[in-house]
Amino acid sequence: MADTTGNTGKTAGNSGETASGEANSSPRKSSWKYVGPGIVVAATGVGAGDLVATLIAGSNFGYTLLWAAIIGCVVKISLAEAAGRWHLSTGRTLFDGWESLGRWTTWFFVVYVVIWGFVYGAAAMSSSGLPLQALFPDVMDLKWWAILTGLVGLVFVWFNKYAVFEKVMTVLVGVMFVVTVYLAIRVTPNLGDAFAGLLPVLPDEKDSILNTLGLIGGVGGTITLAAYGYWVNAKGWTNTGWMKVMRLDNRVAYATTGIFVIAMLIVGAELLHASNVAIASGDKGLIQLGDILEDEYGTATSKFFLIGFFATSFTSLIGVWHGVSLMFADFVERFRARRGASATGDEAAAGAEAGSGEAVASGAREKSWPFRAYLLWLTFPPMILLFEGQPFRLIILYGVLGAAFLPFLALTLVWLLNSSRTPREWRNGPLSNGMLVVAGLLFIVLCVKQIWDQPWSEFF
Repeated sequence: MADTTGNTGKTAGNSGETASGEANSSPRKSSWKYVGPGIVVAATGVGAGDLVATLIAGSNFGYTLLWAAIIGCVVKISLAEAAGRWHLSTGRTLFDGWESLGRWTTWFFVVYVVIWGFVYGAAAMSSSGLPLQALFPDVMDLKWWAILTGLVGLVFVWFNKYAVFEKVMTVLVGVMFVVTVYLAIRVTPNLGDAFAGLLPVLPDEKDSILNTLGLIGGVGGTITLAAYGYWVNAKGWTNTGWMKVMRLDNRVAYATTGIFVIAMLIVGAELLHASNVAIASGDKGLIQLGDILEDEYGTATSKFFLIGFFATSFTSLIGVWHGVSLMFADFVERFRARRGASATGDEAAAGAEAGSGEAVASGAREKSWPFRAYLLWLTFPPMILLFEGQPFRLIILYGVLGAAFLPFLALTLVWLLNSSRTPREWRNGPLSNGMLVVAGLLFIVLCVKQIWDQPWSEFF
């Protein structure tokens, strides 16, 4: 399923170049054999927290918000497609595009990845350690399981390039798929109610609009949507000849996400809503679900679910370890190239070379010191939080910056893909503009709510 022969190189016969060494941008036939980056972005974007949010939606509202979960996947398709289209149509990376909009984008990105990475690293390790502790309860404490998963993720990403990373992610997605679909079938869904849930109806509850928008915007939506274009380049897709392939790949990504979301909403509706059982928010809600499954269906089903829980959490961990490190490496290499060329006055050309899709496709970025430095930042400093707890003010900043990133992504993509920075043929059409504007407005609403809900009186 994950053909990695598309990686560009310098030899004749390579899928990225002609025999003369020129880039080959003739259209490739859209084929399932090329699918890969989409699997990676789907696996990374759907974490344990997303599964819990969907479970709770099913628990609280039954099938009523099924339509909202599906719309959420469609919104993410438009965002990831836009990011991939920018990379392929311009030959530039997304950070290169952001930088062209002004220095403010650089400052936002730097502050975001430093603070976000520090807090996310601890959360990702804890989430991956929880199912292991549940599977092997007498071996060691949660924090040591968390540290172990972080170190395994570090070593794996450090010593492997994209091709191996994609294959492992594909295997783990297969585990996630089998587990979630099995559970959905096991709880025996009410198909009549499920089809009724496709009608856009709001629950008759307080704050139902905000809860609905939260479900639409929450599942599968993180910085990994921006990383999709980098994985497209890392696969070896660097020009418009891969556009049809990328679009198929992107649809597969969010069809896969949709299946995960629908399956977990079915579990929440049938197993929790029907029995009026509530679970905690956050990753511990999945541990509770494992206990409920053991009571209802036996130990084997519970253990099977915990394996799927681990696959879900660990794919998010190594996906961020790889994808965001690749983005950080792009930022640093571009900055270094411009600084190095400042003496000659050729900064623009140096920056353009550093910010090209070909530079990502070469694989050199995955072995660069900025890539590995950010890997270390994601792994070791967050371990402090596993022992000391999470600093209150830092968590508030993390929440605000995280909420601000998706509006930033959606609206900058609208800007980039409607300007002369993008070749006319590949600029946004009415549908793309409509979807990105809707996504931007949705995420602005959720961002404002997130900021409003923070305990600012305690912050100062």
